[in-house]
Amino acid sequence: MFAYGSLMWDPGFAHAEHAPARIYGFHRRFCVYSHLYRGTPERPGLVLGLDRGGSCHGLALRIPRSELPAVLDYLWRREMLTRVYHPRLIAARLDRGRAVPALAFVVNRAHRQYAGGLTPVQTAALVLQGHGGRGPCRDYLGNTLRHLSDLGLADRGLSRLESLVEGLCAGRLETPTLPPPPPPEPVVLNASSLNWANRQAAPAGK
Repeated sequence: MFAYGSLMWDPGFAHAEHAPARIYGFHRRFCVYSHLYRGTPERPGLVLGLDRGGSCHGLALRIPRSELPAVLDYLWRREMLTRVYHPRLIAARLDRGRAVPALAFVVNRAHRQYAGGLTPVQTAALVLQGHGGRGPCRDYLGNTLRHLSDLGLADRGLSRLESLVEGLCAGRLETPTLPPPPPPEPVVLNASSLNWANRQAAPAGK
């Protein structure tokens, strides 16, 4: 499993070991409207997604094979409630360059929760206003940066975003006009990882 946000410090499942890792072709970004975890339908916040381009530092979590079905079901209930992510197997590079296949949640750019068209200041304003079932969006940003720092890693994009949030909070920046929020996506309560897992295990050509 490749963890790049809250799964780094609050995975919610046991894992055999973890190690710093880096993936290529995607970067970490606050690009997903949140109506549940970090916002409400009336005042949405944002959560992280992997968006195309660049690279991303995070954690590779090794899940024991015996625990894999239960962990995948948990992850689907946590991350795939509105199908805003595409689950993908991506090569995660560990120290010394060794690559391992890792499950990663890549944002679905065609989904109405995708917030890739926001300006940096609009993104900061949504981070500042968002507060949902898992707490303030601003705490989510701060926790991500602190955990990366603990690992000796940095994310310049998130550091710039934190500066913008601080500027809005202190009144140094003008609060931007926000676009109308998208309507909440129906929650898929029976979201299951079984079909995805079966596709990954299918022999080539099937």
